[in-house]
Amino acid sequence: MKTKEVVDDITMNRAITRITYEIIERNKDLNQVVLAGIKTRGVHLAHRIQKRLAQLENIDIPVAEVDTKPFRDDIKVEEDTTVIPVDITDRQVILIDDVLYTGRTIRAAIDNLVSHGRPSRVGLAVLVDRGHRELPIRADYVGKNIPTSQTEEIIVEMTETDGQDRVLIMGE
Repeated sequence: MKTKEVVDDITMNRAITRITYEIIERNKDLNQVVLAGIKTRGVHLAHRIQKRLAQLENIDIPVAEVDTKPFRDDIKVEEDTTVIPVDITDRQVILIDDVLYTGRTIRAAIDNLVSHGRPSRVGLAVLVDRGHRELPIRADYVGKNIPTSQTEEIIVEMTETDGQDRVLIMGE
């Protein structure tokens, strides 16, 4: 298996900053926004975006942690470890994940969100969009588009869990 680094720490930070600026530009009232990170790396991304929003706009945006496992159609898990610190009804929720692939994780995240309230709008921010959708799902905010083959795998490493920031493609 060959592994190739396609995003380094500097490029990853630029992508996160770009997503943050796009969130500011597209959301007139940031007080209505809730960032909802999909466990695990999506939560880390959400906290990084939250920190940049605080630096740029002097605002403290709430961050929710969304567990998709209980809502997946391919695995069975009873316990839901989702943490949503505010009422999301009538709020603009931005789901955040590291990689968008088939769309099934996002569908599960949306199912989980609407079980906790009725947001006025749900957006999607991803660090990497690799294509190959199985469901009609599209990201509103994309850090990097990285086309892959079906046999390749995207691996996102983040300092919080892996000790460094980078994106790798692993393939034959």
